[in-house]
Amino acid sequence: MAQTPSNMLPLGTIAPEFTLFDTVSGKDLSLNQIKSQKATVIMFICNHCPFVKHVNNELVRLAKDYIPKGISFIAISSNDAEKYPADAPAEMTKAAKELGYPFPYLYDESQNVAKAYEAACTPDFYIFDKDLLLVYRGQLDDSRPSTTQPVNGKDIRNALDNILNNKEVDNNQRPSIGCNIKWKI
Repeated sequence: MAQTPSNMLPLGTIAPEFTLFDTVSGKDLSLNQIKSQKATVIMFICNHCPFVKHVNNELVRLAKDYIPKGISFIAISSNDAEKYPADAPAEMTKAAKELGYPFPYLYDESQNVAKAYEAACTPDFYIFDKDLLLVYRGQLDDSRPSTTQPVNGKDIRNALDNILNNKEVDNNQRPSIGCNIKWKI
């Protein structure tokens, strides 16, 4: 299992705009349509990665805890679906329904969105404030499939709690680790 770290996009970066197909609703959705006036969490995930499978239940809990507080969550898969058919849109729809994703699960077929965000792995997490400025990028928490650390989303939860309490997000952020994004050649 390859372990690729996040690229750690510079804090303060403005969220690149996108419009992508939502495999849950069947509609094209833009960032401006689904962003929040408080904070927006963008997650690069996929179906087949063991690192994503390891945290999927926490992603659902996290979203269910924070969506009612006004935080938006957006999941994006940018993997090459031809080489990795488990990550194709129909399979994304199936996974989102089975796991009960309470957020859009967007398909980045061109991979341009992953490139714009400098996403490197799955899962890769970004939090943008109300002005769509990057305030957090990195890991969900210290848990990995090969460790006994609990999956609790503490790093993302701490960042979101700070935003909701009008406090600064700690700049000491650790990269996420996961499978590399499956780029088209």
